Amino acid sequence: MTKYVIKRLLLALLTTFIVLSLTYILISCLKTEKAFLPSQGQIYAYYMDQVNRGFLVVRQYEDPSLGSLLDTVTLPLNGRDVTYYFYQTPVMVRYRNWLSGILTRWDWGVSQAFEIGRSNVDILMSRLPTTIGINIISVIVSVPIGIGLGVICALKKGSVFDNVMQVVIMAFISIPSFVLISYLIAIAYNTGSLPPYWPQATDPTSKKVLAYVVPVIALASGSLFGYARFVRAELCEVLESDYLLLARTKGLTKRQAIIRHAFRNSMVPVLPSIVSEFIAILGGSMILENLYQIPGVGQLYMAAFNSKDYSLLMTDMAFYTIIGMLSGIVVDLSYGFIDPRIRMGAKK
Repeated sequence: MTKYVIKRLLLALLTTFIVLSLTYILISCLKTEKAFLPSQGQIYAYYMDQVNRGFLVVRQYEDPSLGSLLDTVTLPLNGRDVTYYFYQTPVMVRYRNWLSGILTRWDWGVSQAFEIGRSNVDILMSRLPTTIGINIISVIVSVPIGIGLGVICALKKGSVFDNVMQVVIMAFISIPSFVLISYLIAIAYNTGSLPPYWPQATDPTSKKVLAYVVPVIALASGSLFGYARFVRAELCEVLESDYLLLARTKGLTKRQAIIRHAFRNSMVPVLPSIVSEFIAILGGSMILENLYQIPGVGQLYMAAFNSKDYSLLMTDMAFYTIIGMLSGIVVDLSYGFIDPRIRMGAKK
């Protein structure tokens, strides 16, 4: 297991490095927008910070050999106006400096358009609690209800309740979360019972609490009914297995056999899926955050894309990439800890 864990961690690091490197190089090939700040002095200060980071080169004269001109800044110096010409460094030079900043100083750069000059990590961290909070609440709601519903359907297999629930489950699984939240927003607008959009910081606490209802329902519904279908299928298979019949013949009651054997064994493939489902919800909330105007990481991604803030966009993409890689490792390792019979990397 130790060898397997080390191997997976190294592969995850390598994969993350390749994905982020290729993404940065491709994004760097796009045209960078000029900085829009209130004064020439602020623009000059921002550009000089980019020069110090190795992303721009400054001259006091035009130099076509440096490539296309990004912007010019004119400032008074010793009684006369001096024009500074800012050029972008080559793509691979920017990539080298970007990578060096991350590895040596954990510096992911500053915003180029969204909040010019502010650290990308600070912007991301300021919005992360909202996204994580909504996703955690969605998981807390969907996991117990989904597992409980799946257990009930399995124990009542073939009944009217089970047949009706199978139709309901398939219907809700087939509806994308962004379609469901669109209906919920429309209902909230027409009824006024729930906030139709994310409240402002100055709104009352009651409105802020109610604002979680719409996104949580939209995020949790697909996972909830997905768990119900998965648990029902696994538990039905276990209930019909030979070893459970043997347990009953040895004197265990139906309840004891289900709790001690059937339920535990059916959870082996279910529990790791909770981690992967959490990551899937985290990625899927990107569209929901924009529809419901939630100031989270998903909305930040689209805001950075629309404002052509490629530095901030890279930081946001790195967040999703790293989370995805870590979740894959956690899911794989969880199988071995949940079921001792499973050991990765063991000799045959």
